[in-house]
Amino acid sequence: MPLFQSAQESHVSRAIIEGFMKELLDDTESDGVVMGAGPSGLLCCRELARNKVKVLVIENNNYLGGGFWIGGYLMNKLTIRKPANEILDELEIPYTTTEEGLAVADGPHACSKLIAAACDAGAKFINMTKFDDVVLRENNRVGGVVINWTPVSAMPREITCVDPIALETKIVIDATGHDAAVVNVLERRKLLKTEGFGGMWVDKSEDLIVEHTKEIHPGLVVTGMAVSTAFGLPRMGPTFGGMLMSGRRASEVTLELLKNL
Repeated sequence: MPLFQSAQESHVSRAIIEGFMKELLDDTESDGVVMGAGPSGLLCCRELARNKVKVLVIENNNYLGGGFWIGGYLMNKLTIRKPANEILDELEIPYTTTEEGLAVADGPHACSKLIAAACDAGAKFINMTKFDDVVLRENNRVGGVVINWTPVSAMPREITCVDPIALETKIVIDATGHDAAVVNVLERRKLLKTEGFGGMWVDKSEDLIVEHTKEIHPGLVVTGMAVSTAFGLPRMGPTFGGMLMSGRRASEVTLELLKNL
């Protein structure tokens, strides 16, 4: 007697296509779009979803988590400075503490817990999708994102006439790391001026990044290492407390902005 329920290949394909397309149709309009699924983007979307915000996360890669998976130098340990260890406690991520007071967690365990927390809260994700451009409204307010499949950028130029699609949203959160992809598009249009991130200075960088997490242009909030690039702040290296707390701060900023729209 067969162990599994009977199924046809067409049934499997139909279930995948129908499920994806149904969600994509629903995602054409949202309250917030988070560009990038690193630690700051993941915590931001988790907090927004917990507050009943309809939020979509768009990730360029085929996996979520960014550097949170692998820590520093391909050694999958994460360091977290106090008080950001409280977020680890909240997410029930186990860690040890060094003599210097640094919390040390396993990257895969921490990342999977954070991803699960975001999904459980109701955040939705689209992978292998690259940011292409912004939608601009009156007075150059950001009103959405233009996206395309990531593999399109790897195709030979002469056959890349693959037009993107646009998703409308009330607030865009740039969580694309040092690339600051959304911010840089506005800079190319001379709507913003960025400084580029500075050299590493762990002791200063995390406080500065959380402090500068804000709406940088109408409709656009920056979080995580995109903040460093936007404001010329020092980089923090493989310690992740500032990124987590910046993500939480970005959610607070976004919630306040949504109240006033």
